[in-house]
Amino acid sequence: MAAPRAQKIPLLSWDKVRPAPVVLVSGTEGFLADRATTLLRDILKAEDASLEIGDLSADNYAPGELATLASPSLFGEPRLIRASGVEKCTDAFLEDALNYLESPASDCYLVLRHAGGVRGKKLLDAIRSGLGAGIEVACAELKRESDRSDFVSAEFRTAGRRISGGALRALVGAFSEDISELAAACRQLLADSDADITEAIVERYYSGRLETNAFRVADSAIAGRHGEALAMLRHALASGADPVPIVAAFASKLRTMAKVSGSRGSSGQLAQQFGLAPWQIDRARRDLQGWTEDGLANGISLLAETDAHVKGEGRDPVFALERMVSVVSARGVSVA
Repeated sequence: MAAPRAQKIPLLSWDKVRPAPVVLVSGTEGFLADRATTLLRDILKAEDASLEIGDLSADNYAPGELATLASPSLFGEPRLIRASGVEKCTDAFLEDALNYLESPASDCYLVLRHAGGVRGKKLLDAIRSGLGAGIEVACAELKRESDRSDFVSAEFRTAGRRISGGALRALVGAFSEDISELAAACRQLLADSDADITEAIVERYYSGRLETNAFRVADSAIAGRHGEALAMLRHALASGADPVPIVAAFASKLRTMAKVSGSRGSSGQLAQQFGLAPWQIDRARRDLQGWTEDGLANGISLLAETDAHVKGEGRDPVFALERMVSVVSARGVSVA
């Protein structure tokens, strides 16, 4: 088997997309891929308002479509061709696209959207080796909380607005499952409020999501506010919240605290070391106040037991959750 071709073209993040004869938009995060393609369109439109835009489906492709769209128009307008579904492309598309790379049309920009998988690998390897003078825009899923936090920070920074650390964390926690919903929430806050975005503003807009958010239960418990944490837990369960993510939120918080406990260095240094955002390091340091190493170890051990209980090994998952809240609220001290 031949060795894969080396990456010889620029590899950019979605927000750094720029015009090139061929733009490979790769990765599984469709929302960011759409954002990158839209941003490229806007850049090209700003350069020349007469830009012609053509779309084709690589998975439902008829021979010659690409050449037709890439052909110069009567008045010589620049062209943007957007090819979707390259990961499911037909043999005809693969052949035409490879031929196109040998001699890309002048004043034409071909965007190839590939969402992952082995189909079309020959085409991807050719692009990455430099054929067609292209670039690649990587659009991977934002799985880590720090990645989603960076995304929100960039949204507000681009708009020239400020968002507090507490508001950022609340927003990311409330919309942790869907980056498109998170982006929509950012847009709504930017459109509806002229002031700096604070945690109070986020709560006012998204209280329904925040009230049952697992991380808010964990925050209250870790801060020692037992009654508040217990009430929030019961409200979350009554609203249909799944116990498993609630335990996961507690585990995420306490494990971050354990990583930071005893660690030396600036927030930026530790954030890079642990794959977190600097504000998460600062928050963990604040959360550690009042905790001992034994209390932290006991809390983490209890979380493992609670996780097993809510996943079917215990007869009363609600009791296990309430006991977890009590112990964590007591900074890891076992309660009767």
